[in-house]
Amino acid sequence: MGFLGWIILGGLAGWLASTFVRPKRGQGCVVNIVVGIVGAFIGGFLVGRDVREFNLPSLVVAFIGAVVFLLVLNALEGSSRRR
Repeated sequence: MGFLGWIILGGLAGWLASTFVRPKRGQGCVVNIVVGIVGAFIGGFLVGRDVREFNLPSLVVAFIGAVVFLLVLNALEGSSRRR
C-alpha cells in the first residue's frame, strides 16, 4: 500500500475510532490520520495480521488498534488530570 493508501486508511480508521470512543477533546483530520496509522500498527500486532492492502479486513484491524490507542490515551490523560 502506498503513502496515499496509508493516509486514507488511517483517516477512515481514526475517524471511526474517534466516533466510537469519543475522546475527551476534539480531534482534527490530521490527528485522526495519525491515530489511524498508529492504530494499524497496534492492531496488526494485537491481531497478528499485517496491514498491507487497502481492504475491509485491514480497515477493521486498523480500527481495532485505533480504538485501543484512543482508550490508552484517554486513560493517561485522565490520570494526569487527577494529580
